Amino acid sequence: MPCRQTIGNILNRLDYCLRKILKAKPLKKIPETDAIFKNLKRVNNEIVNDKTVLRISIDSKAKVKIGNLSRNGKSRSKINKKADDHDTQFSTLTPFGISVVEEKQLDIFFGNAHETSDFIVDCLIKWWNINKIKHSGIETILINLDNGPSVKSNRTQFLKRIVEMAKIFNINIKLMYYPPYHSKYNPIEHCWGILEIFWNGIILDSVETVLKCASQMTWRGEHPTIHRVDQDYEKGVKLTKKELEPYQKYIVRSDELPKWDVEIKIK
Repeated sequence: MPCRQTIGNILNRLDYCLRKILKAKPLKKIPETDAIFKNLKRVNNEIVNDKTVLRISIDSKAKVKIGNLSRNGKSRSKINKKADDHDTQFSTLTPFGISVVEEKQLDIFFGNAHETSDFIVDCLIKWWNINKIKHSGIETILINLDNGPSVKSNRTQFLKRIVEMAKIFNINIKLMYYPPYHSKYNPIEHCWGILEIFWNGIILDSVETVLKCASQMTWRGEHPTIHRVDQDYEKGVKLTKKELEPYQKYIVRSDELPKWDVEIKIK
């Protein structure tokens, strides 16, 4: 019988090579998908050389389980680490990331279990308070984001809070959404994959371990800045039309894509 190597050589000659499994492109599309991408490309290109606009990308990652749990990764050690047989005892943290698209800067906020509009905007406010002096000439923050339930453009609490943020800092905020089923094209999505690979072989058994591990990953050659948010947030906060009315005058929607291109106009 031919050996394994010989069979492999024969298969290679027949073009049956070892190939990586590719992720398929999203199959689902809405009628506006192509128009949304075209608009995103146009706006993102227009502001590349505009020193008054800062483009950032934001997104939340799935909740991270904290406990003596296996994450199916590998670590270099003399003996195998041991985790619990079943994932029954654990708490959770919710990561939220802010990436400056044209720079190496990445900030990751770790909050308690719930991802809400208030949690996200509080993170943005804290982030801008830290970075506003560095970006003192900025008049508009352009935010690339997906259409998640906490940040969608018809989420009343999110609109209220993002308007309040714009008024606090006297700055315009432009929300540029990626279409449904295509959130992987949002620039910050790449950082989550890197983080997952980095800490998969580590037992994340405490909040301190999570924060330390995240701070040691590398994003574009730099370590991210890590923040801990201890506050708990109420889920499902909504405003009535009357309560939202004072904020509507600051909200300017695109005529062609009103759900996907929204500007909070203060100046």
